[in-house]
Amino acid sequence: MKNEKGSIMRPDALPESASRPVATPLSPSVVYASDTPDMLDQQYEGALHGYTYAREGHPNADVVAKRLDRLEQAPHSGVVTGSGMAAVSAVLLGLTRAGDHVIGGNQLYGRSLRMMTEDLPRLGIATSMVDPGDMDAMRAAIRPETRMIMIEAVSNPTLQVADVTGLAALAREKGVLLVVDNTFTTPRAFRPFEHGADIVIHSITKLLAGHSDAMLGYVAARDKALNDQLRIFMITSGMNPSPFDCWLAERGMLSFELRFDRAQATAMILADHLAGLAGIKRVIYPGRRDHPDHARAQKLLAGQFCNMVSFELDGARGAANAFTRAADGLRFAPTLGDVGTTLSHPASSSHRGLSAQNREALGMSEGFFRVSVGLEDPDALCAVFTQAVAAALES
Repeated sequence: MKNEKGSIMRPDALPESASRPVATPLSPSVVYASDTPDMLDQQYEGALHGYTYAREGHPNADVVAKRLDRLEQAPHSGVVTGSGMAAVSAVLLGLTRAGDHVIGGNQLYGRSLRMMTEDLPRLGIATSMVDPGDMDAMRAAIRPETRMIMIEAVSNPTLQVADVTGLAALAREKGVLLVVDNTFTTPRAFRPFEHGADIVIHSITKLLAGHSDAMLGYVAARDKALNDQLRIFMITSGMNPSPFDCWLAERGMLSFELRFDRAQATAMILADHLAGLAGIKRVIYPGRRDHPDHARAQKLLAGQFCNMVSFELDGARGAANAFTRAADGLRFAPTLGDVGTTLSHPASSSHRGLSAQNREALGMSEGFFRVSVGLEDPDALCAVFTQAVAAALES
């Protein structure tokens, strides 16, 4: 509309409606208008709920946060970030200072490992990488200045199962924070707060959103003061999420549990199938009895062994190349949690920053693959893997 002088003015409000939208509206606005300075004060002071600037929060992020809060049974509303690594960064950079010491699981996601081993030391924060299933080693690594222990409940990519119960008890005893990245396991299989974790992290990008079209993270803390500190750091450092990505992720999360259950059932079938193929050195799946942490996985995950399967070909890079070329219809991509099955090769993607010797020490050879099982027919999926493994064996 136009005012008397002819300048263009925005409409004051959306059209009124007695009914409500069934789908969550997308709210891309960067800024929100308040009626008066007093009202803006009340919003910032918490007397009124309202949005001000999208970096400080927006409706689509709140919808996603509330859904994940319910899934995780979070004590306080968590923070949605622009990526999973933004959530990791908010914890490692927002809750530590120079002179602190951080212990990380020795098989974290590759970028988490890089931040722990390269970025934190550069900022004066000491780090130690320790097997999260070795309680003696964890206890020995703790120092007076240790601030936190960060682990994955099930490690990426070797599917090692952490002793979360033991670590929670140790963290309480020593007065340090236990941070659990629950991306692989998801709240469908494991709820870290129920097992003594202080902080829970997710890459929503993966299984929760589930369609490889939204990049988001999430972090929530048991202690309200820490939760507020994480939120403030996220706002200050510009780790805010895109409304569109939040809108897409909410749509994906509506089918999350159905997708998880279907993919997990297929993962068990695929793991057993791979174990019977010539040309496979080993198969790693926590639901199999030959997994070194199977008993712990049964107790910790209560029969929910997730959709991730790892295996090692009987061969090096040439066999790996032959395998991916012959895996017809499967996407070779450094991701997980998609509706379709994806293949990841840590030596050339997530853990390429490590030396070959360090990768070998962690069990990641050139023939090592991680599989994120999707929603395909199990028989058809097994047939593709049979064909691909045979091609690798012939290479």
